[in-house]
Amino acid sequence: MAIYGTALLSLCLICGLVAGQLIGLAIGVDANVGGVGIAMLLLIVISGRLQAMGLMAKPTQSGVLFWSSIYIPIVVAMAASQNVRAAFSGGTVAIVAGIAVVIASFAMAPLISRIGRAEASVASLPESSSPGDGE
Repeated sequence: MAIYGTALLSLCLICGLVAGQLIGLAIGVDANVGGVGIAMLLLIVISGRLQAMGLMAKPTQSGVLFWSSIYIPIVVAMAASQNVRAAFSGGTVAIVAGIAVVIASFAMAPLISRIGRAEASVASLPESSSPGDGE
């Protein structure tokens, strides 16, 4: 029942947008600065606390999980489209920097995936006897 998490998500979004607007005013920018990110953090913290205290019913937990699983990819897509628009209006240096970061990220993915595998393969090796054990 996805509807149960909607009130908590809405409350977090409103608080995050207000906080982002206040941060923007404080630094002299006429924009919402990080409001959606603040809302996401609030959703994580508040839902975690409610679950830890046992105050969140199972349908509400399912609703929060549903909305957070939809909410995060949408926010990432919105931020990515804004970044691309800003890069194109920012000029060639911004576009080259963006392409370089994407290439570096793709290059790092295999290296990072090997880190976990290397530790797991060492732990799963059987202990072998040393050559001088008389076997």
